[in-house]
Amino acid sequence: QVQLVESGGGLVQAGGSLRLSCAASGIIFRFDSMGWYRQAPGKQRELVAAITSGGSTNYADSVKGRFTISRDNAKNTVYLQMNGLKPEDTAVYYCNGRLIMLNYWGQGTQVTVSS
Repeated sequence: QVQLVESGGGLVQAGGSLRLSCAASGIIFRFDSMGWYRQAPGKQRELVAAITSGGSTNYADSVKGRFTISRDNAKNTVYLQMNGLKPEDTAVYYCNGRLIMLNYWGQGTQVTVSS
């Protein structure tokens, strides 16, 4: 059974930093793409950042220049370094792993940014 387990969320003041990690288990293949999505109360889930197995990245406009996604292919692990956090970054952050036509999701980790 494939599992994605996130860690690193928490409460931080505006302007602060957090680093999220997501480790995959139960899979021997490398994900084609891994990424982070977030969902704030009353809003739809949105893509924050994604990275392919080859290292190509994609970011939401709202986080460009502040967030950095990276991955360790050998460990099927993805990271999200978040700097310059803003109150509008407050949300539950979900890890995603995509393999061919299949999507796998973590349980989510709360990130709260106080003003």
